[in-house]
Amino acid sequence: EIKNYIKISDARPFVVNDKSYLIPKKSVFNKIVGDSDFELTFSDFLEKCDDVVSFAKNFKNKEANALRIEYKNEEGFIATYYPDFFVKQDDNNVFVVETKGREDVDDKLKFERLALWCKDVNDRQSRMTYNALYIKQEDWEKNPAKNFDEVIRLYSPNSD
Repeated sequence: EIKNYIKISDARPFVVNDKSYLIPKKSVFNKIVGDSDFELTFSDFLEKCDDVVSFAKNFKNKEANALRIEYKNEEGFIATYYPDFFVKQDDNNVFVVETKGREDVDDKLKFERLALWCKDVNDRQSRMTYNALYIKQEDWEKNPAKNFDEVIRLYSPNSD
């Protein structure tokens, strides 16, 4: 059962740490503050994609209405996971994207849970289709995409 929706444009203003940032045109936020240089690189890429309507960083901040997903970590405990980005490709498709510089032991478990979350949401509503993407920095640097359609092709869990 879907009890409610998170609307990113309803996020209240909030203060972010003094970090590197990007001023976006395709986001409701006035700054995209990256947790890493790779997140800023990816944000800049999304800004330039003609096949992206809008995107948002999923800030780990209660004022930002962040999407939190519970998962069972490597030690068997329930933990909380915050995916990095939402990318709206068109009126029907949103991609929930995890960008990863250095992987840790829980990252595979987090992404498996995100993929299941997308499947569960898609099974329970038809307003929008949600898809999960996992992009490792080393893969991105070896094979940079030209547009978002290519990102989908390269990083979709169902691609070969």
